[in-house]
Amino acid sequence: LQQEGLLNINTPVSNYLGNGWTSAPLDKERMITSRHLVTMTSGLSDDKELVTKANLTFLADAGTRWSYHNVFQKQMDVVAAVSGKTFDAYVKEKIGDKIGMDGFWNKGLIFTVYHSSTRGMARFGLLALNQGNWNGTQIVPADFFRESVNTSQSINPSYGYLWWLNGKANFMVPGGQTVYPGPLVPSAPADMYAAMGAEDQRIYVVPSRNIVVIRMGDASDPSNPSFALSGFDNALWEKINAVIK
Repeated sequence: LQQEGLLNINTPVSNYLGNGWTSAPLDKERMITSRHLVTMTSGLSDDKELVTKANLTFLADAGTRWSYHNVFQKQMDVVAAVSGKTFDAYVKEKIGDKIGMDGFWNKGLIFTVYHSSTRGMARFGLLALNQGNWNGTQIVPADFFRESVNTSQSINPSYGYLWWLNGKANFMVPGGQTVYPGPLVPSAPADMYAAMGAEDQRIYVVPSRNIVVIRMGDASDPSNPSFALSGFDNALWEKINAVIK
């Protein structure tokens, strides 16, 4: 959308959705840009995951606090508003159909989840491995893609634009404000970036090894299914390292 001149990632979300899409004071709401949404730095309260206007209350100035929170899904509304299409239709046209990624969006009460086959997600991983290029066609602008898989803010260096990044000095995880020292997944290659879904659904992309690893299935620890990082990641990469150098 940015490439097409329909959106600027640094423009206030209110420019696209109108004033009053949150319950924050108007001057605080207008600080929130699309970039803040995809970097988890909107500053809106993370007390409740249900994304309604009543729940989107002010907690900190945009860009000053990192917190993994469902408010990023408002970017889906921005996409629909500026493209004139539903988010589902836009993603299918611009990415899904072009790379042969099968799947559908399931819009639950709280979470919007993409359902796909393993091969469908592998295709998305290959698109990421090739920095947005698919068989010689640049689907996602290369410069923008490189931005998305590099540190996006100084609060949590292990987070880009919705991508998790390995090999950084420290990291944060969903559900808290603790900063943990060291890389996200110590046993994984330092240049790995990953899509880390709930219950250990994974797309690992490792440019230095020219590989994409997809993991689907039940949570590795069903009694404690986590969003994003879990102990499963380090254990899995210890196994991968034993067979793939």
